Amino acid sequence: MTDAPGTLVLAGTPIGDVADAPPRLAEELAGADVVAAEDTRRLRRLTQALGVTPKGRIVSYFEGNESARTPELVQELLGGARVLLVTDAGMPSVSDPGYRLVAAAVEQDIRVTAVPGPSAVLTALALSGLPVDRFCFEGFLPRKAGERLSRLREVAEERRTLVYFEAPHRLDDTLAAMSEVFGGERRAAVCRELTKTYEEIKRGPLAELAAWAAEGVRGEITVVVSGAPERGPEELDAEELVRRVRVREEAGERRKEAIAAVAVEAGVAKRVVFDAVVSAKRAGGLSAGG
Repeated sequence: MTDAPGTLVLAGTPIGDVADAPPRLAEELAGADVVAAEDTRRLRRLTQALGVTPKGRIVSYFEGNESARTPELVQELLGGARVLLVTDAGMPSVSDPGYRLVAAAVEQDIRVTAVPGPSAVLTALALSGLPVDRFCFEGFLPRKAGERLSRLREVAEERRTLVYFEAPHRLDDTLAAMSEVFGGERRAAVCRELTKTYEEIKRGPLAELAAWAAEGVRGEITVVVSGAPERGPEELDAEELVRRVRVREEAGERRKEAIAAVAVEAGVAKRVVFDAVVSAKRAGGLSAGG
């Protein structure tokens, strides 16, 4: 070890086909002083497939021990070690362990670099057939139905394409919730088993995809959903204006701010939105609010 800090290397690993492994991955696996792996058994299979024998110490680094192990790895880095971080698939820190270690290393002025590799987010986005010029990654949705609906309502009017990860046994409920919040006609794509033998891309309206998923789906899942359509003022009737206000209120905004925001995005006067809300309230379609 030297007096100079070492280097933290975030390495992308194949999301399916091992042949997609970047050439530098084998070099880093062979030469790192410490390899921190989300699953040491999967790491063993990967190194065997690549024909690599790591010379360094191999430690586990997963959600359950991430907080406790981060200080240990930082000490290794401060001592001059080259620490390689790999997860089960894709890039570390993207819905996988890594963020805490990167943040801790940056705080200590330790160099952090990466071996770029496959990404399920970008692969699914590219294959979806949906707009790719602007997008946002939302990770996994909450497991509880109420929390899931609330999270979806927060982005109901998002114009950018949305990308989600989801477990196969929750896919039908998630697509049904998306259909409810975004509308059954909103276009989407379910990308299953990307780069693997049984890769499948199912495209269509959310309502159709929800019905398809109800029959049962297996494998690693990435869902891509088109952004909210841009509509002119003439297309937004009173019912739609009220719905938008309700979505914003359920996401935590006060009614006054929600009305102002909806007026701006709809291109109408605040009074128009206010009157629509008052009418809905009298008809029992909106709670008293604040």
